[in-house]
Amino acid sequence: MQETTPLVVGIDVGGTKTHLRAYAGDAPVADHVRTSSGWRPHDPVAAAGWLAALVADALPKGARPAALAMGGHACETPRQCTQIRTALQLHFDAPASVVGDAQLLVPAAGFDKGVGLVAGTGSVAVGRLADGTWVQVGGWGAALGDEGGAAGLVREAARAVWAAHDCGAEPDALARGLLDAFGVAEVPALGAALESAKDISAQWGRHAPVVFAAAETGSPLARAVIDEGGRALAALVGLLAARGVVVDDVVVAGTTVLAQPLLYDAFTSALADRVPGARPQPLEVPPVEGAVALARSLL
Repeated sequence: MQETTPLVVGIDVGGTKTHLRAYAGDAPVADHVRTSSGWRPHDPVAAAGWLAALVADALPKGARPAALAMGGHACETPRQCTQIRTALQLHFDAPASVVGDAQLLVPAAGFDKGVGLVAGTGSVAVGRLADGTWVQVGGWGAALGDEGGAAGLVREAARAVWAAHDCGAEPDALARGLLDAFGVAEVPALGAALESAKDISAQWGRHAPVVFAAAETGSPLARAVIDEGGRALAALVGLLAARGVVVDDVVVAGTTVLAQPLLYDAFTSALADRVPGARPQPLEVPPVEGAVALARSLL
């Protein structure tokens, strides 16, 4: 089969799960999902070995890709992506492309240009300059940024609750929800609870539903945190526009922003003010389809 029909492999390595799809022409060959445990993007050799093992597990025995493309969580610079690609090509005698996972969104949606915006556990936005150079903004992690992502929302919710406490306010629905989620009895204990997390992005981010639930029950603090998160996501698009990226179409992905109408509406409202004319486009296919599109372009 492979001698007559090239086999292309696309991989989306997210923060928590990895999705591989392979096609021979238009015929699906593999559709494989697993956890991203063991993914080490800052070690190019280890990352390439991890990807090679994934491909071997997912493809039929003896199948070899004619082209492979991967979008990876925490692939943060062109130099890092190039190092992983170089190491990966030692495993496969085939052209390969390695990009950040947010760079999969625009091709997945079928656009040639535009912005990819992810708001899941974290948040990041990417786009291309006229010369094809990729520009990324955001994605700084829960300790420093990721505003509008799940972990960033929880961090800002805790700050809002603590500020209200310092002003003498009684705990509202947001405060009570966070206290229950983190297993502490009073607002001053929230700081130590957040700081004790070993994986702050994952451990903070999993409590984001508390923020949305509190907003639904009428918490002004929660609603303010969500509105500010939406403005922060729109600001990422604004930064790309200011740097010369074409932002006509903004492909939006991520379980936090797409699953929570309050955040999505806050984002689209802020986007209309910040970047008039930008069109939000919720991604309707798995991001791995962007990796498949990139792999096909290598043939």
